[in-house]
Amino acid sequence: MSLEEYMKEKLWTILVETVHASVMYPTHKAYTREPILQEKPDITASELANRLSMSFGEALVILHELAEERKSSA
Repeated sequence: MSLEEYMKEKLWTILVETVHASVMYPTHKAYTREPILQEKPDITASELANRLSMSFGEALVILHELAEERKSSA
C-alpha cells in the first residue's frame, strides 16, 4: 500500500492522534528530519521503523508530516 492509500483509510486520523501522543514522537521526528533524511531521502516507512525501533504506523505518520513540511517550505 502507498502512503496515499493509508491516508484514505478511516483509521488514519486515529493513527495520527496516537502517534502524536507518544512520548518519543518529537524525538523520532527530529532525528528523522536531520540525519536520516539527509543521508537517505527516499527511506521507506519499513526501513525507518526498523532503524529507529518504532512502529510502522509512527514511521508512516512522521514521513508524511515531513514530506508535507518540505512541500510547504518549497
